[in-house]
This record gives sequence, structure tokens and C-alpha cells, in this order.
Amino acid sequence: MTTRMSKHTLDVTGRRVAVVGAARSGTAAAEFLIGRGAQVTLSDLRPAIADADRLRAAGIALELGGHQEPTFTGADLVVLSPGVPPELPVLAAARAHGVPVLGEIEFASRFLPGRVIAITGTKGKSTTTALTGRMLDAAGFDVTVGGNIGAPLSGQIERSTPHTLHVVETSSFQLEQVETFHPWIAVMLNISPDHLDRHRSVEAYAAAKARIFENQTADDWAVINADDPLVLSLARRGRARLQHFSRHGLPAFGTTLEDGWVVSRGAAGTRRLLPLSAVHLLGAHLVDDVLAAATVGCLVGVPPDAMTTAVDGFRGLEHAMELVGEAAGIRFVNDSKATNVDAARRAIESFDRGLVPIIGGRFKGGDLGLLRQPLTQRATAVVAIGEAADLVAETLADVVPVHRAGSMDAAVDLAYALVRPSGVVLLAPACASFDMFSDYADRGRRFKEAVARVIGSAGRPGRPDATEGAAG
Repeated sequence: MTTRMSKHTLDVTGRRVAVVGAARSGTAAAEFLIGRGAQVTLSDLRPAIADADRLRAAGIALELGGHQEPTFTGADLVVLSPGVPPELPVLAAARAHGVPVLGEIEFASRFLPGRVIAITGTKGKSTTTALTGRMLDAAGFDVTVGGNIGAPLSGQIERSTPHTLHVVETSSFQLEQVETFHPWIAVMLNISPDHLDRHRSVEAYAAAKARIFENQTADDWAVINADDPLVLSLARRGRARLQHFSRHGLPAFGTTLEDGWVVSRGAAGTRRLLPLSAVHLLGAHLVDDVLAAATVGCLVGVPPDAMTTAVDGFRGLEHAMELVGEAAGIRFVNDSKATNVDAARRAIESFDRGLVPIIGGRFKGGDLGLLRQPLTQRATAVVAIGEAADLVAETLADVVPVHRAGSMDAAVDLAYALVRPSGVVLLAPACASFDMFSDYADRGRRFKEAVARVIGSAGRPGRPDATEGAAG
């Protein structure tokens, strides 16, 4: 008979552990477990995965092409990758047999001697996480960066010490599974409708995000966006001390903008942290991410010169308002990470006029109508792609011409033709990528490849084919 593990004790030596999902997080958890003496089965729906030979050589059993119920009901523990729905029948069967089912971030956090700085929000998580890590590193702290980006938390355990600060990007998929996950500093950037194909409602999505505060105490900190009423409401339900940031100068205490500087306001007065001239990011909304990172820096003890060095050397992340290149007075910007309506709206609002955005993919829910006003003021046309192309045309065609394209190459060619003689071609899909691409990064790379081809041909006779028709 299987001997079950208690809720909080995770001595995995000799235990049978099933890990669900063989992407980065699941693979990292499986490798950590096998190193701690567990008997590990890594289960995935795909018939083949990368590094299968290496994983088998490490002693990890692979169950590919489907999940077998006995693997889960006979386990002592199940570890769940973030992208795997927690409602899978095999997981329900495991729970019915008394088997603990832990999300990967919950599992990994139980082994960490270091403290966690967790960052969530609908938009800006990756940029804020990376920038926070850079600030702490510039100040000489022992810091790791990962979670939903970079190294999974399970992959950071072995190098963690009581002095390590783990800066962790956390998604709603990860947070909905937490039980004891306890950030020292929890950052919430913003909340807007997203992942409604996974969460049953906006309220359920927000509730999953709010679990970042659930296990905090009065000794911890919640860093929150004072410009977002929902964020304020969610954070006030927790027990942590609140530290605000605001682009619009709302907090009497916290981090904001003043006379061209990012400043910290406190009981002792106003302290300058870094000049806005050091920020080299496209889009005013990305200043929120700088403010959030600087707020964390103040709490941890990062001096202003280290903040300035980190920000001045940061040109943003790939696929997040990334300036790809210019050709004949036209700029190409890759915001493939704008996978929801609010993110796309913020990207569109970053430009004044002469804009042709590429919008579409697999729609995750929300209101595409929120793009109507910013497009009316800024766009000369829209290029619609993917499964949502008809929805994009239906929602937007009466305020801006909408043209369909069947591939990324065709979309970039068409957008380039429509934007000339000057302007911005912006990839801001407002949708997931899985209808046409393996993920948002694949979509962004394909955009960049198409842009490189267009830039390479700029100045040659002729122009890209613009035969795709406008939607009525």
C-alpha cells in the first residue's frame, strides 16, 4: 500500500512521484526529484519530447502519448506543470486516492532556503521580473531570476541559500495551485481580462492572481499599482504591509514620477532614485514596470546608482515592445507577448499615428471593442491573422480598414504596403499564438524573420504584394 506524504513534509527519498507536463518546469522538477532519490515518472500527452534520452539516462521514467491513471493513483505525490489543467481526470483520480497534487511553484518553494520576490499581473510581469533581477544584481545581492520566465523555480533549489533572493514571475496558472507559497515581497502590476479560455470568469482569474498575497504576514510586503483599483482592492484583503507605485503621482508614500525622475516618497521626504532619461523602453506603460522594480529595490536596499545602472543598460525583453528594425522611414515593433486585449491596447496607445497593427490568433476572451477608440485615433489599417481574423474584422472594420493575411510573411508584407510611406508596423496580437505557432516566442521570431526579409528588400524596385482584400 502506498504511504502518503503529509501536507507540508516533502522528504521525497524513495517516494513515487508523478510529474505532469514535460516542458521546462516539469522537466526541472523531475530532474530535481531524481537527484533527491525519488522514483520519478514524467508524463506528457505528446508522443515525443526533447531530451528524452538524457532524462531516461538520469533514471526518469517517461510516460508519453497520454496519462495512465495507475501512474497517478499509485504515486505518493503528483507535481503539476503550470500549463496543465488541474481538472484532468487522472488528477481527480489521484486526489480521490489521497495523493497530494502540487503545482510546480508550490512544490519548489517548499525546498527553498532563500526568500521569494514574486511578481504577477496581466501585463509587464516578464519585464518587471528581469529588471528587478538586474537591479538586485547590480547592487551585489545573491539573486536568481525565473519562474514563468528563465529558470523554473525547481531548477533554482540546489543553488539557493538563506541569503538568496529568488525573483519569480508567477502566472495565474501557477498561483491557482498554491497552498503554502509565501513571498517575502509580492508584486501585483495590473489586472485585466485574460486567460478566460482557462478561468471561468474575470473574477476567477483575479482570484487566482490574488493568491500571491494569501500566505503573507505582517512582516511581508505587497507592492501594488495605485493606479489600478482592482489591484488595490485585492491587496487590501491580505495581511502584508502595502507599498504603492504610481505613474500618476497618486501615493503620498511610495514610488512615482516627479520632475523627470523616478522618486520614492516617505516619512523622511522625497528621494530621487533614477532619471527617466535612463529608461530606454518603448511605451509609456512600461514605465510602470520600472516603478515596480524600483519599489522592490527600495525595500531590499538597492542604492539609486545601482538602479540607474540596471535601467540604463536594459533595452527590454525579446517579444515585448521590441524595436526590430527600420526601413525607409517605417519602424517594426514586436509585441508578441501582448496576448490579451489590454496588452494590445497599451501597445497601440504607445504610438501617435501612422500605425498598422497585426492582430489575431487564438482568442482567449475579453472585449476586442476596447481597441476601437485607440485604433480610430492612430491606425490607418489593421491586418488580421489566425482563428480570430473574422472576429477582428467584425469588431473593428467599421472604424478602421481590416485586411486579412493567411501567414506571418503575408501579414508583414501587407502591413508594410499599407503603412507606407511612413509609420509603424506593430505586432500586437491580443490573442494566444497556438493556432499558427508553437508559442508567442515562435510567433515573434517569425515576425522578425519576415521583417528582416522586408528590410533586406527595401530600396529594391517594386513593393511587397498587397493583394489581400479588406474586410467589409
